[in-house]
Amino acid sequence: MSLRAGDPAEIGGYPLEARLGSGGMGTVFLARTSSGRRVAIKLIHPQFAADDEFRIRFRQEVAAARQVSGAFTAAVVDAAPEAEQPWMATTYIQGPTLARRIGTKGPLSGAELRRLAIGLAEALRDIHRVGVVHRDLKPSNVVLSPEGPRVIDFGISRAVDQQTLTITGRVIGTPPFMSPEQLQAPRDVGPRSDVFSLGTLLAYSATGHGPFDAESPYIAAYQVVHREPSLEDVPVALRTVVESCLAKEPNGRPSADELLVLLRDLPADLGQIDAWGVGAGRTRDMVTEHHFATPATPAPTTPTVTPAAPDTGSADTPIGRQLRRRWRPVFAATVAVTVAAIGGGVAALTAGGFGGNSGGDKGNSLAVQGAALPDGFKPWHETVPGGREDIPDELRCIAHGDALFCGGGSVVATRIRARDGSRVWTAKSPGVPVNGMHLVGATDDTVLGYRFAAQNAPQDPPSEVVALDANTGRELWSVPSGAQSTAVTGRTQDAIVTDSVVVTVDASNSRFEARNAHSGQVTWTSSFPAGTQCAPVPVGSELVAMCATDAEVNAFAVRHPTLYPVDRASGALGRPIEVNGRAVPLGVANGRLVLLQVHMEGTDPAGYNGVTRVDPASRKVTYSRWAKAYAGTPGMADSTVYVSGQTGLVTALDPATGRKRWSRQTGVEGAAGPVAGAGALYFSSATGRVVALSPDDGKPLWTTDPQVDGLTGQQGASPRVTLAGRAVIVAAAKNTLFAFDAQKPPKSG
Repeated sequence: MSLRAGDPAEIGGYPLEARLGSGGMGTVFLARTSSGRRVAIKLIHPQFAADDEFRIRFRQEVAAARQVSGAFTAAVVDAAPEAEQPWMATTYIQGPTLARRIGTKGPLSGAELRRLAIGLAEALRDIHRVGVVHRDLKPSNVVLSPEGPRVIDFGISRAVDQQTLTITGRVIGTPPFMSPEQLQAPRDVGPRSDVFSLGTLLAYSATGHGPFDAESPYIAAYQVVHREPSLEDVPVALRTVVESCLAKEPNGRPSADELLVLLRDLPADLGQIDAWGVGAGRTRDMVTEHHFATPATPAPTTPTVTPAAPDTGSADTPIGRQLRRRWRPVFAATVAVTVAAIGGGVAALTAGGFGGNSGGDKGNSLAVQGAALPDGFKPWHETVPGGREDIPDELRCIAHGDALFCGGGSVVATRIRARDGSRVWTAKSPGVPVNGMHLVGATDDTVLGYRFAAQNAPQDPPSEVVALDANTGRELWSVPSGAQSTAVTGRTQDAIVTDSVVVTVDASNSRFEARNAHSGQVTWTSSFPAGTQCAPVPVGSELVAMCATDAEVNAFAVRHPTLYPVDRASGALGRPIEVNGRAVPLGVANGRLVLLQVHMEGTDPAGYNGVTRVDPASRKVTYSRWAKAYAGTPGMADSTVYVSGQTGLVTALDPATGRKRWSRQTGVEGAAGPVAGAGALYFSSATGRVVALSPDDGKPLWTTDPQVDGLTGQQGASPRVTLAGRAVIVAAAKNTLFAFDAQKPPKSG
């Protein structure tokens, strides 16, 4: 692929010859050294250079790649991880990736399969001998060079004695090729996790499909942890070795050295499997790869640019673990799972939940039995272009009659006709958006969203709350916005709308400011208590300030938040209400604020294990501990707490007693919700796949197929479904919106 306009002529003194591939984190170029040697240079996109967490990961990648440079990997030639725009140069390896080879020519067999197996075991042996765990061994990270297989891309590797980087609590990898411990306890991942991945890789190489393939990545993940591998098509001679690699417990697997001995003892041709039948020699399509496909690149012979822990969803940052991060696009076949994060922003206004900020209970008309469709409604499917094409935006919406207001990412806000999806107006944001900040809210005449400054406009506020006329989209006013809510509450929500008033945090993170939503006139200001950072939390029609000390915020460990009732007329803060333990606000039940207690494993958040209920009027605080911890995306509707797990398991819990009301396995993994209406609870993933469950017992009423490629593994996202009467409107990845009649959902299959 030739260089494009805007590509640099050289990097670090290396003249560039071609663009080899590009993804959300960076671009890989072909270059030459002074002696004419070809190298592949990974250049990180500029928007991530200021991200401290990303720089840590990139430095780790460079260090790991330097350690293992040898006969079985791509040697590091040069690197500048501290440069203004970080880069790394490695030797250019000629040859297709294993994924490309299997996809175009079909499975390997005989001596070719044996050579691959031994070569990969040798590579793991060398990698492990220098104390590195790769953690992302998959077909696209193996290059079949003329000299033998080469293992590339150490973007998520780590030293054996180094603590896993868990600033944002993510598990990173590719589910069909991950080990059980990667999915369950990432801090315990060691060298034998790579051996498990190698076992899946060998089964894939021999058959064209993985031993845990499934229709979605998180069903695949569930099978990795709980099911036996499918190995019936693997040659018998190799099958025994692969089975030993795929033991669920690490101690049951051979080391890389032991594995190498086992493979060398295999017969030269490994035997032949049964006839392939029609279409033999071509791997079957994998939904997992389809849903996480990298844009096609002409040169798969270079290191893939693997994302260094992308942020996805609404507030994919665990409480107290980090301050705001810029949006990190996701590409390649990587899944990022976030735990102990709760979605903010705006979606449908669920009963008792924090799904919306559109003015009390009037913001989104909850569909009820017998609700009507918008006049002239017909199913529709639309996309809303944002201000930046390189940002994989996701919108959230609010319905006001026939008007649908949506925003998020590089879209400040847009007005859409609910009946047919046609756009009335759109206001765009030029800068790199903060992950999870969607629409602020809406009143009858005003829509409020977030705008982010362009990188070439440093004089502009980094982020602003913008008010737009609901009818015309004309900007009414704007104000710089603070950015501490995630650190304090675990939710990405720095501004809220209640009735006709919008409450924001000022740019210096020192006070609340209340304004008339339409005119922007300030009605009151309220300074934070000395030495604290605060975020606004709605409690029905009332308002509470949730605050944490500067020391806890700066240490990324908010363990003792304090709540202050806020007088809506004057902004005066009431007497403090102390809360013990890490907690994130979820919704309101029987007039009480419901906060989920964050379950910790060591220093890492790992789900939720109880409820804290606060009555602002009486100042009474009640704690209820659950029998077990639940990891996943929490939500609330009709005074019931719901947790949607990464594999699609939805659990309904009584917030007062902690009693489990029901639990139901669905096929929508990584779903966010619920949104309640029309006698159903709606959950949806980033692919636009929707499941409707009965509120009484969780029985599935119907499920739709995916509508768009998207990251189904994210957790902590805010609800994506909005109801306009009986119309179900779904916000999916890539700014995709679609709508259908709740009584006539799209047929699955």
